[in-house]
Amino acid sequence: MKLAIIFPPLPFGWTPVAPPILEYLAALTRREDSSIEIEVYSASATPDVFDTLDCDLAAISLLTPTSVPGYKIAAKLRARGAKVVFGGIHASLLPEEAIQHGDAVVSGEAETAWPQVLRDFKSGSLKRFYEGERLQLDDLPTPLYGMLKHGHQFRVVNTSRGCPYNCTFCSVKPFMGADIRFRPIDHVVRDVAAIPENMYINGDENIWWQGFEQRAIDMFTALKGSKKKWMGFGSLRPVLTPAGSRMLNAARESGMLTVWVGWDAISDDALTAYRANGKIGVDRERAVKTLRDHGIDVSLFYMLGGRNDSLDDFKRSVELADRLGVSMHPSLLVPYPGTELRRQYEPYLYKDLGWEYYTGAYALFEHPDPAMSPEVREELFYKSSLELLSTWRVISHMRHVPLSGFPYAHILSLMNQLPVRTGMKIAYEKWKVDKGEVRKKQYVR
Repeated sequence: MKLAIIFPPLPFGWTPVAPPILEYLAALTRREDSSIEIEVYSASATPDVFDTLDCDLAAISLLTPTSVPGYKIAAKLRARGAKVVFGGIHASLLPEEAIQHGDAVVSGEAETAWPQVLRDFKSGSLKRFYEGERLQLDDLPTPLYGMLKHGHQFRVVNTSRGCPYNCTFCSVKPFMGADIRFRPIDHVVRDVAAIPENMYINGDENIWWQGFEQRAIDMFTALKGSKKKWMGFGSLRPVLTPAGSRMLNAARESGMLTVWVGWDAISDDALTAYRANGKIGVDRERAVKTLRDHGIDVSLFYMLGGRNDSLDDFKRSVELADRLGVSMHPSLLVPYPGTELRRQYEPYLYKDLGWEYYTGAYALFEHPDPAMSPEVREELFYKSSLELLSTWRVISHMRHVPLSGFPYAHILSLMNQLPVRTGMKIAYEKWKVDKGEVRKKQYVR
């Protein structure tokens, strides 16, 4: 039996981060049946392989912006006789849609469902739908790091699942639940040791949770012996708690170079509308300064063009990057399936825009301000993004990267920004050509 595990292409091209599902699902497969021949494919790196790929079963993990290319890959494979199983957040939230393009859909987390999928396929009794349970994380296998051979420099380690916050735009909580489930720290250390590279990414939704600062400290302390450098995603609120300074010191000593932070919105009104205050805290600029004072570089991610946003927010975001000395990465607001935001925005959505437009680069809904037309929002998004990623700003940011991280943090900063700039330039030129056709779809409600 030949199994292909596939991650469809990302909207803006290749990134240096290896999609974590590939080597992790390979490990789950190997634990269930060591006789299965496994191949893993990141479509951004190997876009042409699916024209000739031969397999018996394909597992395709879907995010919303990758769902349409994922369905196209499935059609090619099914035309050659392969069976296709979909999983991931998008398939979990829209299983009835996904099954129209495949043979089976796994909703939820894979650990309990995937072994049964393999058994049923081998016995010729594959079902249409499987439901994965949310388990404690004390028996996860180490991903088969190194299976993905196509130039991805960063492997991902996950140490927890779940999110207690109520941000309206996020699909993590509907998928993984509100309870935070932690992996045993010694298992995390084991997985980090298995990564062949000297730098990795902590792929958790949040590397430190308020109320669990000591757990974060214990984990960072245990990872100190790996001597590897890493980056991760963290919220701002725990940074200013009484244990925040000890936690940041432990993170830095464990090899942490950069934290990617959800700034989420430029205005406080929009932040409140998204119910993101819980993870942000009361003084987010001071939290960013505190991170940098502890020798950790900061990249901020935020959304523009929401119904509570204004034209001025695009300009203010560039000013904020200069004032704080951080790199900033915007997207246009996306009402993803299964989120509270989508329910709120349902009356205003442009109905003719398919999932291929849910990339963070298109205006997907009507705005109450006539000046915030779809074309204006999209063009300002590209222009502000490219301004933030200008050569001058990228190089200038090197002055703000903490010297304690030299040279790794400085190289990492370039790697985080330059591929994005390349993809953004290509996307902007394509947008200029295609925008007339997109306009026709945007005004359908």
